Amino acid sequence: MAKTFDLLIVGGGVNGCGIARDAAGRGLDVCLIEMNDLASATSSASTKLIHGGLRYLETYEFALVREALAEREVLLRIAPHLVRPLRFVLPVLPGMRATWLLRLGLLLYDYLYWGRTLPGAATLDLRRAGAGKPLREIMTRGFEYSDCRVDDARLVILNACDAAVRRAEIRPRTRLLDAKRQAGLWRARVETQQGGQVQIEEIAARALVNAAGPWAGSLLGKIEGIDRSASIRLDQGSHIVVRRMFEGEQAYIFQTGDGRTVFAIPYEGDFTLIGTTDREFRADPASVRAGEDDIAYLIDAANLYFRQQLRREDVVWTYAGVRALLDDGATAARATRDYRLVLDASDGPPLLNVFGGKITAYRHLAEKALDRLKPFFPQMRRGPWTADEALPGGDLPAGGLAALEKEMAARFPYLDGALAARLARGYGTRVWALLGDTDGVAALGRHFGAGLYEREVGWLMREEWAQTAEDVLWRRTKLGLRLSPQEVQNLELFMTPK
Repeated sequence: MAKTFDLLIVGGGVNGCGIARDAAGRGLDVCLIEMNDLASATSSASTKLIHGGLRYLETYEFALVREALAEREVLLRIAPHLVRPLRFVLPVLPGMRATWLLRLGLLLYDYLYWGRTLPGAATLDLRRAGAGKPLREIMTRGFEYSDCRVDDARLVILNACDAAVRRAEIRPRTRLLDAKRQAGLWRARVETQQGGQVQIEEIAARALVNAAGPWAGSLLGKIEGIDRSASIRLDQGSHIVVRRMFEGEQAYIFQTGDGRTVFAIPYEGDFTLIGTTDREFRADPASVRAGEDDIAYLIDAANLYFRQQLRREDVVWTYAGVRALLDDGATAARATRDYRLVLDASDGPPLLNVFGGKITAYRHLAEKALDRLKPFFPQMRRGPWTADEALPGGDLPAGGLAALEKEMAARFPYLDGALAARLARGYGTRVWALLGDTDGVAALGRHFGAGLYEREVGWLMREEWAQTAEDVLWRRTKLGLRLSPQEVQNLELFMTPK
């Protein structure tokens, strides 16, 4: 007889994997299914930030900002290899928001959460500060404040890894066909694609969680006897990546004439990430792409501030994602990033729908989700726990990443600095298991380019569910920016089942 799970979670983004980790750690039997790769949609298409959301102060979402600032501190503590502090420069451009208003907003941002450990806001003379050098001369004043950067897709993967360690079953490339309540359980038919083979089976669960992100609304159509109306809207955010535009590790946040904000962030050493846009999206989320209008908008926003003027041919990569937002009737740029958990338990086993949310708040969202489900699972072995236990690899030594890299240099002197830094940031203390007792570059196996070796690829396939070159190059690493088409093809051939 097939196993009956406590939770069946549909959706392998940050919310689904966060809920899976939390639930598995409380002793529940968890199965998570994802129709594609983990983090293959919205959760790998963010602006790569863990932040309070400075601009949400304008819509008076103080509780949302306070929660996000608190979560920023938690994630810094439990994932210090993935979440790293970053200073943001906010130039004052004549004709945009008044200087006094910006100063007031930053003061409020600093003091909404008293537990912050990052430096507070400061005023900048852009004529003298190094951060002012890349900017046009018209900008003489500005501010700087603190937030964090993150490798968004790896954050998802590591939540899934920790859930799996706690005996959750993680099943990428498994699609929900339909589900119905029967004899006190959810009976779900799922379709799994593996190595060119398709298998259909039934999964039984005591509760069902809809964490399908942009597909959360349409997923309701596959669930028998459920109200299919969902007050969510889809919003597209697009990004561009160009060659590095400025020295230093600071990021920039720019005001635009239509009330939005655009970030320019140091990215993967040699690049600058610029985003994002906000516009309503009405098509299939799987079809989302950065359109030429989006690209032009981001180029124009950057050119309004930087001395170096971008052209379309300077763009080396684009990506776009679809956010599922609560439909509060606001414009896309001003729509809330808050989330709603909707529980349906009126006719048997519970269905919990997750609508909205942002990557910074995923862990707190997961806690709230388990609070809603707790009455149905009195056997839970513990209460909230994820704020106090590091994600895999996050148990860094005193001194953090710098100390880890120093220890790696002593133990693996054959690694060049760039490769050691990338491995430390991506894997944290799991790097010891990845590299094992290797004593030279030859022990890493075949080199696919840009510091990607067979040993790491094998690890990603065994430990992190990677099945294709795209999984490796764009989600578990960002080396897709560096490999040639031929190198990508060689990697794909290597990973194809023989």
